[in-house]
Amino acid sequence: MAAIPTRPEQFTADWLADKLGAPPGSLAGFTAKAIGTGQMCDSFRLTLNWDGHDGPACIVAKCPSASADSRQIAKTIHNYTFEISWYRDLADEIPVACPPCYHAEIAENEVDFALLLGDMAPARQGDQLEGATIPMIEVAIAEAAMLHAPLWNSPRLDDYAWFGFGAANKALVSALLPGLYQGFKDRYRGRLDAAILEMGDAYIARLDDHLDQSPQNRTVVHSDFRIDNLLFHPDTGAVTVVDWQTVGIGAGPTDIAYLIGTSIADPVQRAAEEERLFSGYVAQLQARGVQADAGQCWTDYRRGAFSGFVMAIFASMNVERTERGDEMFAVMAERPAQQILDLDSLALI
Repeated sequence: MAAIPTRPEQFTADWLADKLGAPPGSLAGFTAKAIGTGQMCDSFRLTLNWDGHDGPACIVAKCPSASADSRQIAKTIHNYTFEISWYRDLADEIPVACPPCYHAEIAENEVDFALLLGDMAPARQGDQLEGATIPMIEVAIAEAAMLHAPLWNSPRLDDYAWFGFGAANKALVSALLPGLYQGFKDRYRGRLDAAILEMGDAYIARLDDHLDQSPQNRTVVHSDFRIDNLLFHPDTGAVTVVDWQTVGIGAGPTDIAYLIGTSIADPVQRAAEEERLFSGYVAQLQARGVQADAGQCWTDYRRGAFSGFVMAIFASMNVERTERGDEMFAVMAERPAQQILDLDSLALI
């Protein structure tokens, strides 16, 4: 089996033409430019120079991270496998807006992969530090409902073997998070309020109890549903969901708690809008035929508030460190931590 090209400099015009379903020799050449701010993989916009063929002018290539540490982490927690599997197995079936996929391929080592996607420009990535407006949150919630509704409590969730990696990842969280949290506290002690760090201590003490809790309902979840992973279209206001490296089975309301908790910069505004936004999500599930119980969903939502806090700890301590990344992860921890306190989520563990 031929090696998978993992960087644009390894791509050839003939290889790209083949993966795009174009005739041999129809792609005269291409240029590549790095885009995005991803921590776990690298993305490039490829501008394609066609010779007599009506192919796409641009596509996006996702490749393994140039950082050996990030690649190893991605392998350990199956990030690349999850994203490739999403595009291979589910993206065409579930009506959530995500980029069209031209080619998805991964090696047995779970590191070498090539993913060719449609270019969603002029849509723009949300800014995690700046935060989201309420209309941005509302349109994102509508897409989350489109993701969650089709396989809500479906027995088909057990048909995809790669979802099984999620259980192994829970064991990793249990083993690694307490130690990582100590390093996180040392790094951010001067940046985060004492009440947040105290809440973190209490959560770590109950971590295994939380991991052992089963969701009230289960479905396909994105698991990193924040505005950095959403592309907003300036003309239509529509949103495209990207970065499917954490897709799995879980509680749908966790994605909503994660979105609201990490993306609304003002905690007062978040608290004022939270229940209305949540109710809108439940209504959209019900409109799509899901018999969603609001009380059960609210329990999952409150428990789900921990997801943003946990993600911030893991990501900040396990990816290549940058100045923007440090502040982004501090914000990612701070916002959901306040949400946890406001919702009294610790009482549910």
